[in-house]
Amino acid sequence: MRRGSFICVFTCCLGLLAMTAGRAARAAKSALEIYFIDVEGGQSTLVVDPLGESLLVDTGWDDFNGRDANRILAAAKAAGIDHIDDLVITHYHSDHVGGVTQLAAKIKIGAFFDHGPNTVENSAEVEHNYTAYLAVAGSKRVIVKPGDRIPLKGMTVEVLEAAGEGIHKPLPGAGQPNPLCASEPRALPDSTENSQSVGLLVTYGRFRFIDLGDLTNQKELQLVCPNNLIGTVDLFLVTHHGTEHPGTGDSSNTPAVVDALHPRVGVMNNGALKGGHPLAWQTVHDSPGLEDLWQLHYSMSGGPEHNSPRDFIANVGGDEDGNYIEAFASRDGSFTVMNSRNNFSKTYSK
Repeated sequence: MRRGSFICVFTCCLGLLAMTAGRAARAAKSALEIYFIDVEGGQSTLVVDPLGESLLVDTGWDDFNGRDANRILAAAKAAGIDHIDDLVITHYHSDHVGGVTQLAAKIKIGAFFDHGPNTVENSAEVEHNYTAYLAVAGSKRVIVKPGDRIPLKGMTVEVLEAAGEGIHKPLPGAGQPNPLCASEPRALPDSTENSQSVGLLVTYGRFRFIDLGDLTNQKELQLVCPNNLIGTVDLFLVTHHGTEHPGTGDSSNTPAVVDALHPRVGVMNNGALKGGHPLAWQTVHDSPGLEDLWQLHYSMSGGPEHNSPRDFIANVGGDEDGNYIEAFASRDGSFTVMNSRNNFSKTYSK
């Protein structure tokens, strides 16, 4: 054999071995991975199961030279995937669906799931976003209803709420009376797209993660009052970025909801100047059984008293860093949360 041929064969064998090792590593994954991507106060959450199936919830903002689409691509690369199997759009506000056109131009998306037509909020922003989304989703669009499941094999993804309607029957093991409902002030109606958000429960073995988009109090409460139809969760994506507008229909994270969910850990996808309201932060922080509250940004409105310790905050210096928070969950219900800014992590036992 010529020396050049030998080098070629040797190099090709190394490449094959590397490829085989990479596939073996992916096949050996036993954890559910969740990436809370920094889209500066919007939402984009990537969930990848051990089978390599991927669920993306929302796409962040448009513009910013494709900033949010690029951050989603970076998370996908870190997760070892080259496409998105299923994309759920919780609602049609710019901070949740705005980046869909830019993202779809850069990565293949298998199917699109949403709550259906915009029938509630009559605004130029929502109409523009909805039209742009339809152009991208096309025939791959699926409208979901409460009780539906997103078709994935390695994790269970249940729709709890969509288009203002919630599930009516308790999930297995749930259904207990919620004593906090009696003292809960009457929730005001919300006539924006927030109230139409798709809410999801992701289950992997005994691990449970909930994402209710930007649901506001009236729609949140119908899931837990008078009986808690969901049960408890391990990981809670703080609803509506930790928004609180007292005396309006635009508030979220009432104690009757948060305490009923009884999360072990919360993650708040706030921005430096958006969400992270002191009242919402305090409600989640004080929820019985909560071990830690992680944040994507230091909240400027929260100040030292209403922000978590800095090790638990992905971005502390403003709106330019793009650090993310990642969770790794095992089937036994244990999980680890990691801050990409400083690689600080903490494990929560089963």
